[in-house]
Amino acid sequence: MIPAYGGTAKTQYSSNPSHPLSNLFVHFRPRRRRSPPPVSRSAPDVLVIGGGAAALCAAITARRAGCSVLLAEQAPEPLRGGNTRHSRNLRLSHEAPTPFTSGVYPADEFWSELARATEGTADPVLGRLFVERSAELKDWLIEAGVPLQPIAGGGLPESRRTAFLLGGGKTLLNRLYALAEQLGVEIRYGCEIRDPVIEDGRLATSTARLDGTSYPSTPRAVIACCGGAQANRAWLRRHWGAAADGFINRGTPFADGELLESLLRQGVQPVGDPKAAYLVAVDARSPADDGGIATRVRCMPEGIVVDAHGRRRHDEGGDTASTRYALWGQRLAEWPDQIGYLILDARGLRAAPPALYPPIQADSLDELAGGLGIGSATLRATVADYNAAVRAPTDERDDWHTVGLDPPKSRHAHPLIEPPFGVYPMRPGITFTYQGLAVDERARVRLAAGGVVENLFAAGMIMAPNLMARGYVSGLALSIGLVFGRLAGEEAARHVRA
Repeated sequence: MIPAYGGTAKTQYSSNPSHPLSNLFVHFRPRRRRSPPPVSRSAPDVLVIGGGAAALCAAITARRAGCSVLLAEQAPEPLRGGNTRHSRNLRLSHEAPTPFTSGVYPADEFWSELARATEGTADPVLGRLFVERSAELKDWLIEAGVPLQPIAGGGLPESRRTAFLLGGGKTLLNRLYALAEQLGVEIRYGCEIRDPVIEDGRLATSTARLDGTSYPSTPRAVIACCGGAQANRAWLRRHWGAAADGFINRGTPFADGELLESLLRQGVQPVGDPKAAYLVAVDARSPADDGGIATRVRCMPEGIVVDAHGRRRHDEGGDTASTRYALWGQRLAEWPDQIGYLILDARGLRAAPPALYPPIQADSLDELAGGLGIGSATLRATVADYNAAVRAPTDERDDWHTVGLDPPKSRHAHPLIEPPFGVYPMRPGITFTYQGLAVDERARVRLAAGGVVENLFAAGMIMAPNLMARGYVSGLALSIGLVFGRLAGEEAARHVRA
């Protein structure tokens, strides 16, 4: 039965060569590597917690400022990098065309679009700082050896707002890790930082766990870059109830939110909504964790979407911009069993973009319904009512639409009449959660009672809700990590030198 796909049990795609994702995860193959150096006996000047873009920017910046730096990545080396591994573009302001971005994208326009997309929840001081410093990212990345996709290559549509990574997030990570190692940053994989203790307005100590051994960690400054809580099933169930069991985690399984929760319990100021999450529609056959952007379902306007009972609930033609992914993710979270089925006929299958998983096909609706566990009579009736309501456009300004149907389909309402019929099963895929640590304009973590934790800084998704407590725009998460990672590294080094 298709509804069983995308459950909470972790799919062993890394060790199963027949799994559809096995060819995408060649980095799971064992590699001969040098033995890591012994654990340092002395505490570093700066401890960076995390292993994604924010952590690397923070570590590189602090090291360049003369600090000794330890980067503690909870994941093993083959899975290093958090959700950065699945990223592909970043949003940045620029006052002139570049080889990687067309036109201009002034900071004021960037801020205006960020404020609108997040419904006014973005901190205006941090937001202005962010969009202005995003203009530095292109040159910083190129200097660090990270390649960007030239728009002249024609491989991707030109963008005025975002630049694409050549080779994606994995290439960015590989280049930044190489640079960090070259600079002398000490990198520890499989290293968990737990039990932080805040005393007298500073982070006094924490516990590092590595290779089954725990030892106290007392650096002079700490930068938290360890993401949100999207991989923490207990967190999700606490805020979403049973519906959370139907969610698929698109990103790293190591974003457990434990450090975030521990700091909040000790009086750090929270920001954002603990229940809110950025959800998109993904194929229900995806692994429980780490499927990434390739699992997204994209062709809802080409067909109809029905729930577990075979009934339509929303206008499939009303959302054709990239926002439709998030809208459908939120909708699916509220549906029975958090499952939906995109139904297409042969015309829709031809129009659908390539997908990671092939559609499930059948020559008749009855056969399709039987494979889905949906009552065939209900599905036939849903399709018949839809087809009867379809109207062809009457002029060039019109589009295929329905009349007298509830809910309507306002655009792209082609009848489903040509076999074979196909289906993409869908579930809500969680990308990140919307609660984090409040920070000031120096990336210092704020206390709920006032003031800051003087030696604790934050960057990336653990503080991103300061800028996006809801909503999203393309490339925003990676840019937040890059900008605030650099800022946190600068400020941590300044604290150490003071």
